[in-house]
Order: sequence, then C-alpha cells, then structure tokens
Amino acid sequence: MQTSRVIIDGQSVAIGNAKNILELVRRIGIELPTFCYHSELSVYGACRLCLVEVENVGLVASCSTPPTDGMVIRTNTERTRRLRRMILELLLANHDRECPTCSKNTTCKLQKLAKQYGVDEIRFGKRDIKLPIDHSSCSIVKDPNKCILCGDCVRVCKEVQGLGIWDFAHRGSKTLVTTAFGKDLADVACINCGQCVAVCPTGALTVKSEVEQAWAAIHDPGKTVVVQIAPAVRVALGEEFGLAAGSAVTGKIVAALKKMGVDKVFDTLFTADLTTIEESMEFLSRLENEGRLPLFTSCCPGWVKYCEQTHADMIDHLSSCRSPQQMFGSLIKKHYAKKIGKTPAEVVCISVMPCTAKKFEAKRPEFTTEGVYDVDIVLTTVEMAQMIKEFGIVFNELEPAGFDNPLGMGSGGALIFGASGGVMESVVRYIAGYTGGHEVGRIDFYPARGIQGLKEAEVAVNDRKLKVAVVNGINNAERLIQRLKTGEIMYHIVEVMACPGGCIGGGGQPDINNTSTRIQRLNSIYQLDAIEQVHKAQDNVYVNKIINEWLKGFDTRTAHHDLHTSYVHRRRISGKPMQITDLSGEDMVEVAVCIGTGCYLRGSYDVLNQFTDLVRQCGLEKYIKLNGTFCLEHCDQGVSVKVGDEIITGVTPQNAAKVFKTRIAVHANVPI
Repeated sequence: MQTSRVIIDGQSVAIGNAKNILELVRRIGIELPTFCYHSELSVYGACRLCLVEVENVGLVASCSTPPTDGMVIRTNTERTRRLRRMILELLLANHDRECPTCSKNTTCKLQKLAKQYGVDEIRFGKRDIKLPIDHSSCSIVKDPNKCILCGDCVRVCKEVQGLGIWDFAHRGSKTLVTTAFGKDLADVACINCGQCVAVCPTGALTVKSEVEQAWAAIHDPGKTVVVQIAPAVRVALGEEFGLAAGSAVTGKIVAALKKMGVDKVFDTLFTADLTTIEESMEFLSRLENEGRLPLFTSCCPGWVKYCEQTHADMIDHLSSCRSPQQMFGSLIKKHYAKKIGKTPAEVVCISVMPCTAKKFEAKRPEFTTEGVYDVDIVLTTVEMAQMIKEFGIVFNELEPAGFDNPLGMGSGGALIFGASGGVMESVVRYIAGYTGGHEVGRIDFYPARGIQGLKEAEVAVNDRKLKVAVVNGINNAERLIQRLKTGEIMYHIVEVMACPGGCIGGGGQPDINNTSTRIQRLNSIYQLDAIEQVHKAQDNVYVNKIINEWLKGFDTRTAHHDLHTSYVHRRRISGKPMQITDLSGEDMVEVAVCIGTGCYLRGSYDVLNQFTDLVRQCGLEKYIKLNGTFCLEHCDQGVSVKVGDEIITGVTPQNAAKVFKTRIAVHANVPI
C-alpha cells in the first residue's frame, strides 16, 4: 500500500496521522511561528503567522489546513517572510511597547519573534486609547493593552477548565478579550487557577506579584520571616535557570533563601503529612458513621472555590481539612510564634507555591490569627526565581542546604501531593498502615498515578471494597459531578485538582507548561518519593511530636480548630441588575433571570430572550417586569429564575416556555 506523502521545502514527508501541515513541518525540524496554535487546544487559525505557500493553492494557514497526498509546500518564501514581518508589525502597533518594564520581558513570545524576524522598526502608529488594567484579582493581572487576540486564554478556560471566564467582545478594531459584561476579574466566576496565564504569550495576563512585599518583610529587622516550599516547586524552579524540566533543586532553593536573609526555611511536606492524617481520619469517620460520601479532597483552592460557586449542594462533601499551605500558616501563627516569643504579627509566613489560586486562598478571611493572615505572602515558582535572580545568586553553583526543624521533614507520601493522584495515594498509604498495623510496608498505589483527566480504582479496607477516583482539570471534575448527581457512578472518596496534571501544572510554574514538561516533573516527584526513607505520613516522627505537643493529641478541639475550616456558598458574579422591560408599577411581578457566568454557560441568555418574547406575545407588559441579575446563589442545576420571592432552579432553553406559562404567569394572576 502506497503511503500518502507531501513535499515540504523539497523534502518528502509521510503524512501519517498528522492533522495539519504545521505538524508535518515541525516533524522535519522547522519551527514555524505561531501565537494562536496550541497542540492541547482546538485549532483557531487567527494569527496567520504560520502561513505557508502550497503549489497551485496559494497561501494557507498551516495550523488549520489538513495535508493531502502530493501537496508541494514551501515554508520560507519571500512572500511568507514579508507577510510574517508585517503581521508582527501590526501586532506591535496595537501593543503596549513598554517592554523593559513588562513582567514578560525576555520571555514574551511577541518580543522573541520580532527579534527572530528582524522587525527593527514599526511603520504604523501606536494604539489610540490605553485601556485600564484590571488589578482586582488576588492572583491575576489583566492588561488589555498587551493582548494580541490570540484566543489562547479563551480556549484553555473554556475547553480545559469548562469555565468560560474569558471571551471575545465587540467587532473589528474594537475586538477585545474580556469577562462577562466587562466586569472586573474579581467579580466573576474565576477560580484563580492561572491556566490562562500559563498559555498567554505576551504580558496581557500575568500573575499578581508579591515580590516587593516579600523583600520588605526580609529587610524588616522587626520581623521573623519563615518560608514554606511546596512539593511541585522543587521539580520546576530549576527550569528558570536553564536546567531540564523535572530537575530536583530542593537543597538549592533552601540555600538561596537563606542567602537572601530568610530566618527559617520549612517544608510544606510537613503539613501535607498532617493533611493526610486528618483527611484519612475524617474519611474513616464518615465511612463508619454513614457520613456524607463521597468525600472530596480540599487541598486545591481553585477546586474549592469552584465547588462553592457552582455546586453549593456538594459543599458538605468537601473535606473540612485546611490545605497544607493553610495548616502550615496556622501552626506558624498559633504555635511557632509563641514558641520563639513572638506575636503572630511579628512572624511573616511566606509560601512558595506552583499555584496562583493559593494567593486567593491565603486571603480568605477565615484563615487568620489575632487579626493577621496565617499566610502573609504567596510567591509562585516564577516569582521565587525572580527574587533569586534579583539578588544576584548564581543558582546553579549553590551548595544544597537542608530544611530547618521542627517543620522541615516530610514523607514520600507528602512529596507526591505535587502530582495528580498524590493526595489519594498518600491517603491509601496512611489507611493501609492504620488498619494493617506496623507490619505494613511500602505501598505504591499505581492506579492513582499519571496525568489522565480521570483515574478510577478500588481499594480494600477492612474487608470492604471502596471506590476511589482522581480527577484533574475542572472540566473533568464537572463531568464527574454530573455523573455522580445522576447516580450513574458512585465513589467513596474523590481527589480533585484544578490544574492539568495537578500542582506540577499550576499557573505559577515556569512558562513551558505543556504535557511533556508536566510528565517530566511528575516523573521526578515519584523518583524522589522512591528514595525517601519515610514513606507514610504516620511514620513522620516530627508530625507526631507536633500533634502531641502543640495540638494536644489527635481529635482534640485544638487540632480541629487549627487544622480544619468550613466553606460557604459564593456568588459567581456580582453587579447591579439589568432592567429588560421598561414599564414599572406597584402591582407588577418582578422576574429576574440569572445571567452570571455559570447560568450564562447553561443558556440563560436564551431563557431571557424567550421570556422577553413571551411577555410581548402574551400582552403581559403591564404585569411582568423582567430583569437580568448576576447571581441568585441557587444555580447548581440549570438556570436560576427569581419570581417575586420564589427562586426557580433547573430552567433550560428547552423548558423555558413551560416554566413561564406554569410558574411565572401564575404569579401575575394572568392565565395563559
């Protein structure tokens, strides 16, 4: 059988399973430029930088053109070179060009391509109006003046996370990427996961920096600065210094922090072990006492916020355990500060995390002690690297240093928290040891490992078969929840991580954050786990010592107060109602349709349009006042509609007409 082939720059190439010309071009070692193409997202074909010339066809976008047998393709002609330079010029003309002060300086893809293609002047004027920068979020800064409309953020939020926070608005030269109704990021359903930041090629979306606050704390002689380092950071930070993805640089990070003037460097693995113990005991208690199951893990703040916003009916299924970051902060402010003779305000707790959502989590009002936050500052992996570079430390030449005690030791079970499935495996290890006794040796729970969106397995505990699931990516979590609610599946415990691959793929990790990089980081985590002498959480002698000395033992009031929390139903979008009908009167029934992000994704605009048409068709303009509102806090299933004081849930475009006739018209006392 003859293989289909194309000719690329004179070289014969087999098509194989390539979906587009771009794949074939890259297969032979030619790196065509792209902005809007991302191998893990849908094809968009907007930037046109990947243009190639096809004989007898002309110019085509290689990312969106499938190859056919016999194609003759040229990637680097006078025409394609000229057009690429012009496209870059046009992008730069509409782009804020304050490059030296941009947080993406030297890592900006637009900057890199402009240099690569010799764009040394721009023949077009600058943008006319500078748009306001959105600093409202705890985690992410949006600068629309640097957006090149590549759509990567739109697609990753919609396709990977299933949230749809970003989308295109307006047309022509006024097109921009924005949130629902142009609201600030803090006022919509963003869960702060930072996946949009991870794919943004310019400085349009960046992590909200806390570097200056960290330096201020370090330089303040009246403050004792303690730092905790998350497991996923140690296998990614080296990438910022030219090391291979997955390089383990734990000791170098500790050494750098001490050289910078930090007083104590502790390990988040310590409280990851504490989380394992508390969460395992909570699960066993629910299992024995017929409590709410499945139990969902609560380590991921992006997932917790999503559950609070979108599935308030599932909040009781969340573990009450604080995340390892917040357990650590609580121990520091409530106990360690006293131990060293300081007040909570005099001890500054800095976290180094792979996650942008941790910045939001640290500012939750429930995580405070004597009026100060338990975790004062959260730095991402990239922010930590920035501080090391700013100090002038030659990172690759550092001699490794060890963590400080008593909060500096963690087990292998805590280390794997950085990968999707790590929390579940650590819980399995603990429960196996707890129910089986000291003779239970090493437990490697392979079904939980890997970067697949959903992993399922069964575990035997006390002659009982338990079904467990591990899910990463909010879109995957949503699908699992819907199947749970319909009764299609049943689990006893579920681990959820918001980011692809877990914390190793967090929004605060170094720029190259694709699947292959995440796999390298994941492999490194499990290699480190394999050589750990302490394997299970209960084998961490320092954790047992702190539980007894500081928390007065297991299952005490102190332990519950310091290590657990509660959750609330959150509004997904805030703002003033939008009046749809013009008339108003004392006897009119007010009908409000939720048009917040979650309900919008479920069809609220179609519902609102149907209601508007029905009001007009049925002659009810004098009886019904129709509004759009931003959150009714009851939109767990379908669209929510408020009629007078009653809230109707589960409305869809398919049943909207029936709801209007049977539920809304009744309130107006007008039969239809």
